[in-house]
Amino acid sequence: MREVLLVGNPNSGKTTFFNSLTKSDEHIGNWHGVTVEEKKKAFKVGNDEFVLVDTPGIYSLAPLSFEEEVSFKLIEKKKHEKIINICDLNNLQRNLYLTLCLLEEGEDILLVVNEIDKKVKFKLNTKELERCLDIPVILLDAENKKEIDKIKDRLKDKPNKRKKPLKYLDKIDFSCLKSHFKDKDLIFYIKAFEKNESFFKLKGFTDEEIKKIFEIVPVNSMEILANARYSFLDEIIEISCAENNFVYGQSKFDKILLNKFLALPCFLIILSIIFYLTFFSIGAFFSDLLSSFLELITSPILDALSELNNSFLYNFFADAVFGGLSTVLSFLPQVVLLFFFLSLLEDSGYITRVAFIFEDILGKVGLSGKSIYTLLMGFGCSTTAIMTARNMDNKNSKIKTALLCPYMSCSAKIPIYTVIGGAFFGASNIFVIIGLYLLGVVVALSISKILDVTLLKSDNQTFILEFPPYRWTSMKRVYKILSKNVKSFLVKVGSVMISMNIIVFLLSSFTFSFKYVEDGSGSMLESIGKFLAPAFEPVGFNNWAIVSALLAGLVAKEVVVSSIAMFNGIDSSAIKLISSSILLPTSVVYFASKASVLSFLVFCLLYTPCLASISMMLQEIGKKWTIIGILIQLFVAYIVSFIVYNLALGAEIFGILPIILTLLSIILMIVAVCFVFRFVKYKKCARCKNLCDKHK
Repeated sequence: MREVLLVGNPNSGKTTFFNSLTKSDEHIGNWHGVTVEEKKKAFKVGNDEFVLVDTPGIYSLAPLSFEEEVSFKLIEKKKHEKIINICDLNNLQRNLYLTLCLLEEGEDILLVVNEIDKKVKFKLNTKELERCLDIPVILLDAENKKEIDKIKDRLKDKPNKRKKPLKYLDKIDFSCLKSHFKDKDLIFYIKAFEKNESFFKLKGFTDEEIKKIFEIVPVNSMEILANARYSFLDEIIEISCAENNFVYGQSKFDKILLNKFLALPCFLIILSIIFYLTFFSIGAFFSDLLSSFLELITSPILDALSELNNSFLYNFFADAVFGGLSTVLSFLPQVVLLFFFLSLLEDSGYITRVAFIFEDILGKVGLSGKSIYTLLMGFGCSTTAIMTARNMDNKNSKIKTALLCPYMSCSAKIPIYTVIGGAFFGASNIFVIIGLYLLGVVVALSISKILDVTLLKSDNQTFILEFPPYRWTSMKRVYKILSKNVKSFLVKVGSVMISMNIIVFLLSSFTFSFKYVEDGSGSMLESIGKFLAPAFEPVGFNNWAIVSALLAGLVAKEVVVSSIAMFNGIDSSAIKLISSSILLPTSVVYFASKASVLSFLVFCLLYTPCLASISMMLQEIGKKWTIIGILIQLFVAYIVSFIVYNLALGAEIFGILPIILTLLSIILMIVAVCFVFRFVKYKKCARCKNLCDKHK
C-alpha cells in the first residue's frame, strides 16, 4: 500500500480535503490545533491502493509546538511515496513557505491550492506557478467531487524529478559550515542555518554537538535563510498571481463583534439565544414530542411483561433498560440543537474571534490563547476537549488546560439542569442554566490563577492567530457534523448508559446477601448511599438516593437523571413526572428547598467528570496530576456548593431568593465586563502578511 502524506498550514483545508478524498468524517474547524495527531485512511484509485495520512497543521519544518513536532517526524521518517501539500489561496505566500521547506528536502510534491472562500485575494495562474516551482499544481475546491477525482488520478503519476534547482539557495553563503563539514548534504547546511534542533536530534546528534554546530553559523542565520525564501516567494507571487483589492479575514462585522465595549455582551447574547432555543423553545418542543413517541413504543412491551406476573423482569426492563435509554433519547433533540449551533459558530469564523477576545484574559491566569479552543470544546464533551490540550507548547499550561476542561459544563449535564432545575424554577431556569455555565468558567479561571502562582507557573507563550472571513456553512457539512455526534451519542447510550443503569438497578434491587427487594429497602446501593449521605448534609442533600445518583454519574453524567427516575419508580422517558416527583416528600429522591436544588446543580457542575474523561486525563497529563485534579474537583464542588446552599437558604427564608439570584446575575455580569475591560487591550491582528487597523 502506497503512503501519501497530507501536509499544510493550519486552517488551509487539509481535513476537509482528507474527508472528501477518503470519504471520512473527521472534525473540521477554523483554528490552529484542531488536528493534533495523524489520521490514516486507506482508499483506492482504480487497482492501486493508497493510504492517506492527515498530519497536524505546520508552518515550516522547524517545529515550535507539539502538533508541529508530530508532522515534522512523519515527514522525516521518509516512509511516504508522495506529499500532497495543501495551500490556501488567500494565504498563498505564507503557505508556500512550507512548500519551499519541503522542496529543499527533495520531496515529491503534488501542490494543491485550495479555494476555501469564493472571495479570494489572488487570481492564480497555475501554469506559471508550476513553471516557477517545477512541480504539478492543481487549483481545488475541496468539496467538489470532480476536482477530487482529478487529484486521485495524479497520484498514479510517476515520481516527479525536479530539474530546476532552488535558485535562492545559491545566494546563501554556507562556507562557514562547509569548512567544518565537507561531506554533508545541502539539507544539513540549511537545517544548521535554520537552527533546527529537532532535525539534528532526529539524526542522532547530541546536545553538545548541536550546540557546536549552531555556534559556527552566523548569529542571524535564521533571518538570512528566511529572507532568501521570502524574496523568492515574492518573485513567484508577482509572476503567478494577480492581486485583488481584498484583505483576507477583514469584515465590517468585526467593528461590533471585536469592539472593546461590545465584544463580551455580544458573545453572551449569542450564547443566551442558543441556550434559550436549545433548552426551552425548540428543544423543549421536540423533547416532549420524542418522549411521547418513546412512550407509545415501550408501553405495549411493558404491558406484555406485566402479564407474566414477574416483578423483577418487569422492573428490569422498565427501569434499567428502557429507563436509561428513554431518558437520554428524550434529550437527543436538545443535544442535536446544541451541536448544530456550535457547528454554525465554528464554521462562521466567529470562534476564532472569541479566542481573540479572551486571549488577554487567559494570559493573566497562566493559560495560552490556544486554551480557548480546548475550553470551548469542553462545552460539548470533556473527553475530546482534554485530548486537544496536547497542542499546548508549555507543559504547565497543558496540565492546567486539561484540569480545567471538566469545569466547562458538557452536554451530558443538560438533562440534569433541565429536569431538576425545571421542576423548581420553571421558565426562570434559563437564567439558572446560564448562571451555571458562567460559574463553571469563573471557577475554572480562578483555579487556573491559583495554580499559576503556586504549583504550575507558565512562561509567556506565543499564540498564532489568523482570522478566516465570515462564512456560511454548507448544509452537507452540518449534516455530517450532526450525524457524527448523534451517532456518538447513541453509541454511548447503547453501551455505557444501559450497562450502568443495569448495574444501578441490580445494586438497588439486591441486598449484600443477594436477596431481591422490590422497593429497594436495605439494598446494596441504599447501604452505600446511607453511609456517605451524612457527609452531604452541610451542602443540603442528606439523601442516600441523591448521593447514589451522584456516584452513578461518575460513569456518565446522563445517568444521574435516569437513576433518580428509577429510585422514584417512574418511567425515565416521562420527564415531567420525574420533575414533579422530586417535589413530593413521599418520593425516595426529594428536594426540600430551592436552596438544596441549587446546591445539587452546582455540585453536579463541578464534581469529578465521567470515567472516560478521567481516562483521557491519565493519558494526557499522567497519574499524579489526574489524582490531584480529581481531589481539587471534589474539594471545590463541596466548598462552592456549601457556600451556595447557605446563601440561598438564608435568602429563601427571608423570601428574597429570586431577588438575590437576579442581583447575583447582574453582579456577575458587571464583574465579567469589568474584568474584560481591565485586561483586553487594543490589539492588532495578523491577516495574511498585513496588519489590520486597531478595532475601535
